[in-house]
Amino acid sequence: MITNYGKEQLLNFYYEMLKIRRMEEKIYELYTSSKIFGMSPHLYIGEEAVAVGVCQNLRKDDYIISTHRGHGHCLAKGGKIEKILAEILGKDTGYCHGLGGSLHIADIRTGNLGANGIVGAGLPIAIGAGLSITYKHTEQVCVCFFGDAASNQGTFHESLNFAAAFKLPVIYVCENNIYGLSTIYKKVSATPDVADRAKAYKIPGIIVDGMDVLEVYEKTKKMIERARSGKGPSLIECKTYRFFGHGASDHRPYRTKEEEIEWIAKCPIECFKKRLLIQDDIKEKEINIIDAKVDKEIQESLEYAFNSPDPDMSRVKESIFYERNNV
Repeated sequence: MITNYGKEQLLNFYYEMLKIRRMEEKIYELYTSSKIFGMSPHLYIGEEAVAVGVCQNLRKDDYIISTHRGHGHCLAKGGKIEKILAEILGKDTGYCHGLGGSLHIADIRTGNLGANGIVGAGLPIAIGAGLSITYKHTEQVCVCFFGDAASNQGTFHESLNFAAAFKLPVIYVCENNIYGLSTIYKKVSATPDVADRAKAYKIPGIIVDGMDVLEVYEKTKKMIERARSGKGPSLIECKTYRFFGHGASDHRPYRTKEEEIEWIAKCPIECFKKRLLIQDDIKEKEINIIDAKVDKEIQESLEYAFNSPDPDMSRVKESIFYERNNV
């Protein structure tokens, strides 16, 4: 039995994770049916407990920094399915008017400072957000999501050092899904656990089961409260797994079927659903209602995106930097 949580909160955890899963499955379907063009989307399927567990602790005015695998972060921080799908389909009603696409979704209104296609590039952006909070004395926090491969970038060490030195309210959340594209993390790192690197900067470093939304929620809550009270940054390593490849077109030849089966058995949504169904006050009918609700939202959002206008190409230069002399 799950204690210390109300029925509504537990069902909401399930609802938020399921929205991400169904949206990502729809995106995969759109890509494989040639409805999405360009680079294959980086799907968040399997990692839903991390985004939901973290973001359920955040206020609307708190910030997040996302990654190339960022659809789930956007949705968990209060984003809209229809605007995410519209952006990925290149429609004007998308978050960036269809000009950013899958890798560059941002939603300033919900505190999502954006996804980034460059490995490790979000880490120093979080420094800027943390400094602004410190100067304004707003008691906000910034959560910076990044992958295991990003922990081997120089930006990781520079950013953690700066954040620790100035006690910035930044929580660094590493989504360690074992692989940096096709490279096993442990083969290219001197420290098997990313969290151990926190010792160098004298900040807390903890390891969390990234397949358990409640464990993510509870352990992240403590670090967020710590940062909000002015005690500085922390590093949280969530052990998780992407069920699909690096991108939707990646057929995962570098992974064994046995490994995939082992991790899929730990599915954060199915395992949480089983835990809900043994609660005295939660019935299967209530779970089915949520399932139907999410399916309806996905369908309505897809219709919205498909029926949205294409971007006005006369505005294409408004969202990029360019040399004035070359215009």
